[in-house]
Amino acid sequence: MALALSNLFFLLLVLLLPYSTTAQISRNQSLGSSLTTQEKDSYWASPSGDFAFGFQQIGKGGYLLAIWFNKIPEKTIVWSANRDNLVPTGSKVELTKDGQFVLSDPTGKEIWKPPLDRLGVAYAAMLDTGNFVLASQDTVHLWQSFDHPTDTMLPTQKMSLGSKLVARYLEGNYSNGRFQFTLKSDGNLALQTRAYPMEHPYVDYWPRPEEFVGSGFQVVFNKSGSINFIARNGSIVKTISSSPVSTQDFYQRALMEYDGVLRHYIYPKSSSASWPMTWSLFPSSFIPSNLCNFVITEHGGGACGYNSYCRQGDDLRPKCLCPDGYSFIDPDDVLKGCKQNFLSQSCDEAFPESDLFYFKSMLNTDWPGWTDYEYFSGQTEDSCRIPCLGDCFCVAAVYDGQYCWKKKFPLSNGRIDSNFKGTTLIKIRKENSTLKPPTALLKKKDNSTVILIVSVLLSSSVFLNLLFIMAAFLPVFRFKYWKPKALQPYPIMPGMNLRSYTYEELTEATYGFKEELGKGAFAKVYKGVLGFEDRKLIAVKRLNNMVREGDLEFNAEVSAIGRTNHRNLVQLLGFCNEGQHRLLVYEFMSNGSLASFLFGGSRPNWYQRIQIALGTARGLFYLHEECSTQIIDCDIKPQNILLDDSFAARISDFGLAKLLKKDQTRTTTGIRGTKGYVAPEWFRKIPVTVKVDVYSFGILLLELVCVRKHFEAEEQDENLMILADWAYDCYTDRKLDLLVENDEEAIHDLKTVKKYVMIAIWCI
Repeated sequence: MALALSNLFFLLLVLLLPYSTTAQISRNQSLGSSLTTQEKDSYWASPSGDFAFGFQQIGKGGYLLAIWFNKIPEKTIVWSANRDNLVPTGSKVELTKDGQFVLSDPTGKEIWKPPLDRLGVAYAAMLDTGNFVLASQDTVHLWQSFDHPTDTMLPTQKMSLGSKLVARYLEGNYSNGRFQFTLKSDGNLALQTRAYPMEHPYVDYWPRPEEFVGSGFQVVFNKSGSINFIARNGSIVKTISSSPVSTQDFYQRALMEYDGVLRHYIYPKSSSASWPMTWSLFPSSFIPSNLCNFVITEHGGGACGYNSYCRQGDDLRPKCLCPDGYSFIDPDDVLKGCKQNFLSQSCDEAFPESDLFYFKSMLNTDWPGWTDYEYFSGQTEDSCRIPCLGDCFCVAAVYDGQYCWKKKFPLSNGRIDSNFKGTTLIKIRKENSTLKPPTALLKKKDNSTVILIVSVLLSSSVFLNLLFIMAAFLPVFRFKYWKPKALQPYPIMPGMNLRSYTYEELTEATYGFKEELGKGAFAKVYKGVLGFEDRKLIAVKRLNNMVREGDLEFNAEVSAIGRTNHRNLVQLLGFCNEGQHRLLVYEFMSNGSLASFLFGGSRPNWYQRIQIALGTARGLFYLHEECSTQIIDCDIKPQNILLDDSFAARISDFGLAKLLKKDQTRTTTGIRGTKGYVAPEWFRKIPVTVKVDVYSFGILLLELVCVRKHFEAEEQDENLMILADWAYDCYTDRKLDLLVENDEEAIHDLKTVKKYVMIAIWCI
């Protein structure tokens, strides 16, 4: 009997051995193994099947090469190789015969490859810990995903000095986001805001100085479910989070979330009456406990973006909200902040508009930090309102019972704080107040004048009194009851959505061409208000009296700009062609020119300059490649790049534009443009192409990178006078840091600086 049982056991062992061996071998992926996006259910699993490595489709945007929890329905991703660069269908990851591990797109272009300190990779393996490794024949790990985390930490994983978890951008967007958890090189733990989309950290918002946890060596997520901050001698400096359950019965992960909070999640491995089959949190796992009260930063909008405020919800998660009169810039991405839904207060002293605004009180709400520009002591709430109401730069006032702080735009670090007993007064334009004509104050003055005139003339004849009264009330009557004539499209230019104005209409719209915004060789530009109904601010370009060439310039500008439509071009709204009067009506750009912004004193931040460069490039590409009539601008310079409410670049001033016919790629003309931005071909009497704009853009790009003018006559070192020459020398000498000296954001992003300088040199 015993012999029979022994034989049976041996037979079972023989039958099971090949299966067991095959199953174990299948977990190690040999040289030549690969995965593609077309193989929907193909992945490399860990021996237990708890984790898998392969491609996961993210919406319709493409695929992540990722690691995920494989036994739960959510397939929760814990690591990815290409979070900022999704790959399309047809992409492939391969462990090549020579031991390279490469992710490539359908064309064979390399997208990602892990850095290897030495050669000798023999196989790849997905381990039961969630760690994906590339190993040598003697099982030494030459590379492992645990050393290169994205936003998640798993049990048995360690973070060493310099390591970080970077939050994703949004819940469904896995690219690098705005917050990170890091063990800094000095041995201190920190949660930091990031200068998105660059990698430069702005400021530590956890721990607070009074909660300093000391220096350590590693962050260890141990098998018992505790996340500990460890010193070099192995002692625990601080327990960051401790799970009430074991890793044997629960999947666990620590996640740096897109809202700026580090959270510890647990998920039961099997059904249990006491735990739901989903990712769960416990209150002590939130770091920080209330994000709204922690993020106060000089740079960036705070926890919730500019002009918004943060409130902790009942689920202990931060909620981003807009104050009354504001709405989200992007409802799908609330961290971008909020925008005003009304016209800002005029700074024209003749029409201060103080009576057109009121305040909305917000209790226990504050915008602390760097948007204060004036404060007063010994105030009441009512007296706090008065200085803000009469100040066009003041968008809100904060009153704490004694002090009154005036806040400028944009507001940052907004939050509801139960410990703050003060009130924020948000300044909002009254409903329909924009319908009031801008001549309201003039009407009051005229009425007073009429009363005075009538009283003086009482002794005169009734006839004369009537004449004077009619004469005095006539301007008021015209302003009150006059309405613009029906505006007709320009008859000789069909197909354009332009309006024709009379010279009289534009004279009244600009209050007699009162406020000059700028001037050039051909024209002056004035600020105005288009119509009384919606009070749309406009810029009116008044061309000088010209001979025949002036007419040609005018017609070129109207026909060219009237047919353009792009977010990075200033929109032409209408024109006037009445005898000797030739005027162009543009949308008003509230933030002025790039020249004023760039060289006005305070240095614009690196991210803003990058966005302005990209916007200008998009606008030029549209003019050169996407217009029905190709346009050469001929005068790209900071003075002709305007900035809208969001500081987006808008190319303006086509007064020097040169148009090309459909099949024409070059033209001849007299020298046009501005000294310092003019391409060499202008002086060679050869046909010019769109490359003249490319040259000018190269100079402009260098000015944006370096925040200095293309020529500095007062520079003592003649090698630094001409920006293009200096930039070229710095590039060839590998001293690009000199170009962005004292610009901390740019210095931390020298890779982008190098790219932009290289592009500028190519353009020149």
